[in-house]
Amino acid sequence: MGGLEGLEHGERLRLMRFVCSFAWADLEIHRREREFVARLVERLGFSDDDRAQVAGWLEVPPPTSDLDPTQVPAEHRELFVAAVRGMVEADGVVNDDERDCLALFEQLLEDPPSA
Repeated sequence: MGGLEGLEHGERLRLMRFVCSFAWADLEIHRREREFVARLVERLGFSDDDRAQVAGWLEVPPPTSDLDPTQVPAEHRELFVAAVRGMVEADGVVNDDERDCLALFEQLLEDPPSA
């Protein structure tokens, strides 16, 4: 997943909030999902504090108020979709709820509502 290096700190955290929220789509965090998050956190070069925050989102999902797809900058949308898709597929099973959530996320990023 290229382009991670170009994300500012706040965008990296935003990305991980979305990734972790999608890990919760089936209400269970699987080992392979945790491994996916760990690899992504490593690639993003997070500090210990940031790593702890991300780990917390795997214990309790990030607040939905922090998950507004319209706040994802246009230049990062493909990267966010790819990361979220990777999370959805990480455990090897994509159920209907996960598929629907991913499709909605993709749609919102393709056609953000106008202000």
